[in-house]
Amino acid sequence: MNAVRCAIYTRKSSEEGLEQDFNSLDAQREACAAYIRSQASEGWSELAARYDDGGISGGTLDRPGLQRLLADIDRGLIDIVVVYKVDRLTRSLLDFSKLVERFDAAGTSFVSVTQSFNTTTSMGRLTLNMLLSFAQFEREVTAERIRDKIAASKARGMWMGGTPPLGYRPDGRTLAIEEEHAPLVRLIHRRYRELGTVRALSDWLIGEGILTPLRSSQKGKSFGGAAFSRGQLYSILRNPVYAGNIVHHGKVFPGQHPALLGREEWEAVQAQLTDHVQGTHRVRNARKALLADKLVDADGNRLIAVHTSKGTRRYHYYVSERHHHGDADTGMRIPAQALEQLVTGHIAELCSDPLSLAERICPSSPLADWRMLHERADQLAVKVRGGTRDAIAPLLAKVTVADHSVSISLDAAAVAQALGLARAPVDPVTVTSEAPVHIRRSGQMLKLVDHGGAAVTSPPAESLVRLIVQARRYWDILRRERITIGALAEREGVTPSYATRVTRVAFLAPALVEAIVEGRQPADLTTLKLLSVCGEADWAQQQRMAGSSHDPIICRGGSSMTGGITWR
Repeated sequence: MNAVRCAIYTRKSSEEGLEQDFNSLDAQREACAAYIRSQASEGWSELAARYDDGGISGGTLDRPGLQRLLADIDRGLIDIVVVYKVDRLTRSLLDFSKLVERFDAAGTSFVSVTQSFNTTTSMGRLTLNMLLSFAQFEREVTAERIRDKIAASKARGMWMGGTPPLGYRPDGRTLAIEEEHAPLVRLIHRRYRELGTVRALSDWLIGEGILTPLRSSQKGKSFGGAAFSRGQLYSILRNPVYAGNIVHHGKVFPGQHPALLGREEWEAVQAQLTDHVQGTHRVRNARKALLADKLVDADGNRLIAVHTSKGTRRYHYYVSERHHHGDADTGMRIPAQALEQLVTGHIAELCSDPLSLAERICPSSPLADWRMLHERADQLAVKVRGGTRDAIAPLLAKVTVADHSVSISLDAAAVAQALGLARAPVDPVTVTSEAPVHIRRSGQMLKLVDHGGAAVTSPPAESLVRLIVQARRYWDILRRERITIGALAEREGVTPSYATRVTRVAFLAPALVEAIVEGRQPADLTTLKLLSVCGEADWAQQQRMAGSSHDPIICRGGSSMTGGITWR
């Protein structure tokens, strides 16, 4: 008889009663352990590891005990997961489908000791879906009641918890002024009115050595002791709590707590902030950005759209929000054009195989008209390649930028609608495809690079193009006027050594010239590297020297933007 390894998973939504010697988690575990012992004749045995989540809602999969359970399942350490009731595992139909898919992939089953059903039959699956639907309904109704209670309480001016603003401390269901920090808040508002801008205020605070006070969160985590970021200063200056108000979903209610600032001073600061159009420009540009509100890094941190100007030209980037606002020391800074073209090109490439795309977004729905599907897919690809936000934003659920790939999650319902496909309730909400690129640092900026080392969909590098133009001009002068390098260097105001190195660029391999003009050069090809490359007369050797560590061959036809479609 084969041994069947059984893991018991327990969960309780609230922390109430968990401090008792025998709590709800213990009761669930005892019932599950008794069930496992009753199946000893079938070879069942209980694993010693505990997978418990106390005080965590079943509406999320981000639970420490559950994540440890899933990790052990992936390692093949568990044959059966035993729970007291199905809703202990999850209260979401969507989350349950993800868990079942993961269980099936590892060959793991699950058992509910108080609910008898067989998921291998259609009736068993219907019963399970009904149980989960009621569990999800109960959770959503409870959440609605809590939201309504919070809204009603805030309408009465009550403080409903969370980290209080600087200058206040919790006092029951209201706030009390923290006399130690209140003078700093008043100083920030006063100096802002005197200095006129948040940037000047931030510089003044740094110059004076004024840091954010050390405080503790409700969970005891310490924070503060760092310079004020501009984001923090905007938050302090805009917070209506300092005027004695409570805000809920954009509505302002008179609070039960004392105001830290006078009404006239508060309104003067708000008027001064409103008069500054720079913030308005920033918001407007973010709305125009193709991937705004869709980008995150591998840790789930947002990337926001920003721009810099040099002369009359404007350069757009996506940067880590926390790094941009000064809340983190490191972060990403990626050229917007390269990332946007990568995403639009990848979606368009997915449309080139509409049958595979339809199978992913509507796996349970039969395809009625494949001719119409191909026509709709071609039309969608044309719209996507047009690069307008109205065409692309509805299709995207999320774009995740990691070190070795860019994961593009599509809204399955939006894509199905664009392709004219019918969907069933059990069809996936999103589908994810990966573009095989990785990130390489170039100076202060990050670049998207394909597996061959070439920059992905990048515009031509102006410095390299200028160097090629300058080299051909030098060679043309030498050839037409038959003068020496020394005479040319004196005329141009450079050294003979520099004039010699630049002139060699006129004999750069044609394939490399073409790649530079089209923006397909390796991401790490700088002007200094190009000058050293041209010291080699052999064109094939030039290409090898210009390439990355992967030694790519730069072809006239260009390189594939995505290198194939990878679903996950």
